[in-house]
Amino acid sequence: MASPQTLSEAERRVVASWAADCAERVVTLFEAEAPADGRPRDAIARARAFARGELSAAEEIRRRFVAGRAAREVNSPAAVAAARSATQAAAVAHMGAHALGAAAYAAKAAGLAAPDRPQAVDDEIRWQLEHMSAEKPVSASELATAGPEFRRSAGARTSRVRNPRLGHPRDPGRLGSP
Repeated sequence: MASPQTLSEAERRVVASWAADCAERVVTLFEAEAPADGRPRDAIARARAFARGELSAAEEIRRRFVAGRAAREVNSPAAVAAARSATQAAAVAHMGAHALGAAAYAAKAAGLAAPDRPQAVDDEIRWQLEHMSAEKPVSASELATAGPEFRRSAGARTSRVRNPRLGHPRDPGRLGSP
């Protein structure tokens, strides 16, 4: 029996481009701190190549953690979240629900980068929702069964993470809590 969280490869290709769009909006936050590190930007390019059918899911499954390692090389929470967004975008090839991770981390990065703008997260989520193509909402609605915490996590500037620089798993809103 298939899980409601499971998307077909064709559906994952559709949402991969949207996840890449979300990650690309914040990747400059990472690049500002680590301009010579191209791993997150490469992950976004690979997500786009997967979306176009140029890469197989198997190829991407083997390489999906590369950008995540880049997150360990930066210090600011916004840069870490931006790298994680790119990692999640690349991981859509493996599992479609990672598109929600890419979007949530992008919204988190946007909020962390603009602490004086409380509406930054809402603005980012609004952009994400407005930039779904005609094909993407169908697949995204399938993802909704996988990630009801997306709205909570991104809207509250949190996501379910275990990285202490991004938040505590029991209280993801607390930055820097072990």
